[in-house]
Amino acid sequence: MSGDLGEASAASGASASAGWRVRALGRAAAAAAAALIREAFAAQRVAADPPSSALRETAESVAARLAEGGGAAIEAEGDLIGLVSWAERDEALYLGRLAVRPCWRGRGAAHVLLAAAEAEARRRGLARLRLNVRLALEENRRLFAALGFIATNEAAHPGYARSTFAVMEKRLA
Repeated sequence: MSGDLGEASAASGASASAGWRVRALGRAAAAAAAALIREAFAAQRVAADPPSSALRETAESVAARLAEGGGAAIEAEGDLIGLVSWAERDEALYLGRLAVRPCWRGRGAAHVLLAAAEAEARRRGLARLRLNVRLALEENRRLFAALGFIATNEAAHPGYARSTFAVMEKRLA
């Protein structure tokens, strides 16, 4: 995936996306991406235990993640408003750090980013998307379920006896 992916449209499922530009997320944008990730994850309504490592993202850590697989970004009004990173793992496209600037939430940005991820998975010949989501973040789990993801497993972060996150997967038609 490279370059400008075009204008987001109602056909992609995001009716409020007029004027958004969806593009490949390159390493040159790593500092801005890290700042957006920290802002988005800090604004979560529920405190995560353990605290999310997303709050410690740096330009270097984001650049390394992008070098591993890539990602997509949405720009609006000249600003980076959302992003998702991905990497090929276990015959699926694993999604990480789906983040939308808090003031842009509820307008379909996550739908547009997941549509870009689906397109990338298909381009790579992969039949599944996979992601991890904290069990405590029920709103996020509901969003992913509404977009066709199903929970396939639960697991615990290191040092925790109880499950702390769900693995969710979407099979592509």
